[in-house]
Amino acid sequence: MAPDMLIPALKTPHLPLVQQDPWLMPFEPVLRSRLTRLNLRLDEIKDHWGSLSKFASLHQHLGLNYDSRRRGFWYREWAPAAEGLSLIGDFNGWDRYNTPLVRGEDGVWEVFLPDRDYKDRLTHGSRFKVHVRTAKGGKDRLPATLHRAVQDEHTHDYAGQLWRPEKPFEWTDQKFRIHNHVKEPLIYEAHVGMATEDERVGTYREFADNILPRIQDGGYNCVQLMAVMEHPYYGSFGYHVANFFAASSRFGTPEDLKYLINEAHQRGIAVLLDVVHSHAVKNEAEGLADFDGSGNQYFHPGPRGNHPGWDSKLFDYSKPEVQRFLLSNLRYWLEEYHFDGFRFDGVTSMLYQHHGEGVAFSGYDQYFGPEADEDAILYMQLATTLVHEIKKGALLIAEDMSGLPGLCRPIIDGGVGFDYRLGMGIPDYWIKLLKHTRDEAWNLHDLWYTLTNRRAGEKTVAYAESHDQALVGDKTLSHWLLDKAIYEHMGKDDPDPIADRGIALHKLIRLLTLSLGGEAYLNFIGNEFGHPEWVDFPREGNNWSYHFARRQWSLAENPDLKYQQLLAFDYAQLTLARKNHLLSHPAAHQLNIDTINQVLIFERGPLVFVFNFHVSNSIPDYHFFVPKSGRYRILLSTDAPEFGGHNRVDTSLTYETFNEEGLEKLSLYVTNRTALVLMRIG
Repeated sequence: MAPDMLIPALKTPHLPLVQQDPWLMPFEPVLRSRLTRLNLRLDEIKDHWGSLSKFASLHQHLGLNYDSRRRGFWYREWAPAAEGLSLIGDFNGWDRYNTPLVRGEDGVWEVFLPDRDYKDRLTHGSRFKVHVRTAKGGKDRLPATLHRAVQDEHTHDYAGQLWRPEKPFEWTDQKFRIHNHVKEPLIYEAHVGMATEDERVGTYREFADNILPRIQDGGYNCVQLMAVMEHPYYGSFGYHVANFFAASSRFGTPEDLKYLINEAHQRGIAVLLDVVHSHAVKNEAEGLADFDGSGNQYFHPGPRGNHPGWDSKLFDYSKPEVQRFLLSNLRYWLEEYHFDGFRFDGVTSMLYQHHGEGVAFSGYDQYFGPEADEDAILYMQLATTLVHEIKKGALLIAEDMSGLPGLCRPIIDGGVGFDYRLGMGIPDYWIKLLKHTRDEAWNLHDLWYTLTNRRAGEKTVAYAESHDQALVGDKTLSHWLLDKAIYEHMGKDDPDPIADRGIALHKLIRLLTLSLGGEAYLNFIGNEFGHPEWVDFPREGNNWSYHFARRQWSLAENPDLKYQQLLAFDYAQLTLARKNHLLSHPAAHQLNIDTINQVLIFERGPLVFVFNFHVSNSIPDYHFFVPKSGRYRILLSTDAPEFGGHNRVDTSLTYETFNEEGLEKLSLYVTNRTALVLMRIG
């Protein structure tokens, strides 16, 4: 898209975003100012670099790159405040004076390593670093655009590794197109390392061979991979990134990750990267912090450069060099590894100078006032523009809890350009409800409001729980529901009432979230079958145990346990959603809220959903309104025996509407803690 086509013509009375939401009218000057600033920046980039994609090619210039024309390696590093740089590694005996770099006028240092001198010394697998001398002294650092970092098993020290195998990976996914396979995103959020049942770190290839078939069989069409970008501390869950261009070596080689993505594409599954551009690890030995000694090379100087809650460094998005670094990072993952899009972590932190810390967003002025980080917003607009330009159909998901209007609207409408936002209020609501409210006191009006409260025209990823809800200090939904029964009463024939209640509500919560909550759906690895307990990575506080950093697949495979029934239900609900294109239909239309009987009924697309949340009241002849007369049949019952239910509803029957008080109605046996999904058949 040409830069001058991004902003609507000024003769347009109002931006499309404002036309849809008149409450934004007082802030339209801010929205237009953001568009104008974006276009000016795009014009600058085009004038200097030719295009946005050429601007986003820093990884081809910085770092260690082979020059086939001159036959040798260039090593370049941007370090404007440094006093001297030297490349060190096993190729020169780690001599800090052997291979000095020369500084250019733009603050980029470089050295050429010709094959005639280094062909037999600088080879595939060679380890290297860069020694940076500043006014504060000298330190051995990892290059900023390093493509592979490996850790010494004895010293635990990280070094760069030249990765240049003789035979490059052969992709066979040329025919894969995102839009052909992902009509409505059904996302499987996963962590490669914890995907094995063994108490160890899993690998990319194990995930490809063992987990991708499960994801495909389960009906998911996207896998969202966490912790791929290299991070020195495994227990950070991948959110303290040190090496932005390096796929984590603890899970395998670059070819192994490519194999995973290629296999996913063969199965019709898109792969999203959980990208962390909101902050970076503060470690100097492994990361970017104080790289050139200035204290503010990539990050803001002083307190603004430190995140108050995450103990990490914050990028200065106003710098062209930082923009180029991060945009190149996105291009690199799309092209080098064939990722199909990104889930942007920590977007709220990026959007505001207060990072959302302790802030309750209650008014539009908070989105467009002085606390908004205009530099970060410009960067995100550049990022969404670039990604959609490079890969048609790429998916961009924003993790934002502030609810910024326009975040997930096209830039031409006045938006930021993301495709989906995470419905973060939904899982928080479920956990809060289960923690603090008795089943009898559930407020169906609050429930309806929470699951349907989203901005018109902006797509939402609905989820009942993600990795956030299961991290140490909290528990999975199944554990909140079942408590100790999750260990003692999960046998299929065990009539324990606590387990029975937990199994029933687990299905209702997930089906309601899927059908009401958004235009896409997400599940965290293993939670589809009610994985017990929580997620806790090896750390000093748990004696470096992997016990809670794994997935117990055997529970779902055991025919004698109820986990298998929950897995069968997850497959059934996704099949229902997929066949009826549920998530592509407009938001649900409420038909009935009955607070006496705790019954909620609504329609979405061709389906009618009937939920009975009552703890004990089953109604033999429940009358309710439906918009269209005719015959209906039940497509799905959470009370079916194969899902751990009591088989109280005959799903083979056909139900015909009748006229009552001038309205078309149906009559059903609505059993307690049960959901039914119906479709009109004539």
